[in-house]
Amino acid sequence: MFDVLTDINWLSVLLAFVVYFLLGALWYLGLFARPYKVSLGKANETLNNQSALFMVGPGVCVLVSILATTVLLYALHITTYGEALRLAALVGVGYLVANTTNIAINPNIPRPLLYSAITSAYHLVGITLTCLILVALK
Repeated sequence: MFDVLTDINWLSVLLAFVVYFLLGALWYLGLFARPYKVSLGKANETLNNQSALFMVGPGVCVLVSILATTVLLYALHITTYGEALRLAALVGVGYLVANTTNIAINPNIPRPLLYSAITSAYHLVGITLTCLILVALK
């Protein structure tokens, strides 16, 4: 499976990373800033998320997800947008949503289903855009 590494269009991986990462900023700092804070039980607080860990960490995690998805996409010889959408659904629901929901079901997250809905939707959109970009530039 890893023999596809030389076939990968690494520019598409970089573009997918930039799109997914910037989507996160838009998602959590703009579109869903307030509901996200509510999900964490911090509706009336300022989140302590200004350190490098909270900026670099999600980027590294997104990059790992993109790399794993890229290897699968190439190993499975996915070349159409329809196939890309099916892979995004499989990876998105099978791994990203399931893992996010598992993390959300935690006594430290007061609104786990809201947290899961916000974060899972972000990952579904991000991985879908990733798969479409990878196929478009393959």
